[in-house]
Amino acid sequence: MHMQKKIYFIPLIITGLFTVSLICFILCGNAGRKTSYSIYNPLEVRIPAVPKRMTFSGEKVPLEYFDVRESLEKEIIVNTYFHSQTILNIKRSARYFPIIEHILKENNVPDDFKYLAVIESGLSNVTSPLGAKGYWQLLEGTATDYGLEVNDEVDERYHIEKSTLAACSYLIESYKRYKNWTLVAASYNTGRRGVDRQMERQNEDNYYDLLFNEETARYVYRILAIKLILENPDMFGFFISEDELYCPVLYKEIIVNGKIEDLSVFAKEYGTNYKILKFLNPWLRNKQLTNPKKKEYVIKIPLQGSREQ
Repeated sequence: MHMQKKIYFIPLIITGLFTVSLICFILCGNAGRKTSYSIYNPLEVRIPAVPKRMTFSGEKVPLEYFDVRESLEKEIIVNTYFHSQTILNIKRSARYFPIIEHILKENNVPDDFKYLAVIESGLSNVTSPLGAKGYWQLLEGTATDYGLEVNDEVDERYHIEKSTLAACSYLIESYKRYKNWTLVAASYNTGRRGVDRQMERQNEDNYYDLLFNEETARYVYRILAIKLILENPDMFGFFISEDELYCPVLYKEIIVNGKIEDLSVFAKEYGTNYKILKFLNPWLRNKQLTNPKKKEYVIKIPLQGSREQ
């Protein structure tokens, strides 16, 4: 019995010595290693740093206030660790930001509002539960108020250039009222009536001092977080090379002022197919364009070879 006990404990002793040796090796190997917190490794769960200073459309964000700083930190954390959507936002921005930036600049709307389109739609033609559609998530009434055509065959909320122009018109009107781009952004979410109601109720005229519903209270901070990440993706652990971004699709424009019986046949006539025609012209909502009023439409046709990127 005595010998059996000795034999039984030998493997445990060996295992224990091996474990201790392994721990010592790891600790010694890491002893002189410096840890850098300037770049976020997506495999490591750490809190991204909140900047000490930041602006939105040239307006100071009061990060010295704990509530402002914590609200921004929340959105930075959410978007840093929402890997799939943030990666897609970065990739899509290369395709759509050049279009949006140009229109914002032409209409004297600050460049930072391109990030509003990102949080609204992820730069894709989506539909909200309330029926808002397109890159800028416009409701039908708002869209028609700002000159967009919306019917069964044409819905210009899905037209990136025209919907961006409509959004600019709304933003400019809001700025005339508030003289403040941060409140303009908030009004895009809750409406001007919503902003006015809270300003009057609380006797405040500063977004950062107003208590809003949760969605509007987070809205500007979401824009700020997306701005930080998309301007410096590697600092937040998103290492996406230039050739991994979604390139703009090269196209030519065809002017149509009559009827198109079948868009799939029309696409074939111009050397493409219905799928790619609709990708470039998502505002065409049916398989035909009857165009009873003989309106002039500009349809994008992909250049030869543009599909092979």
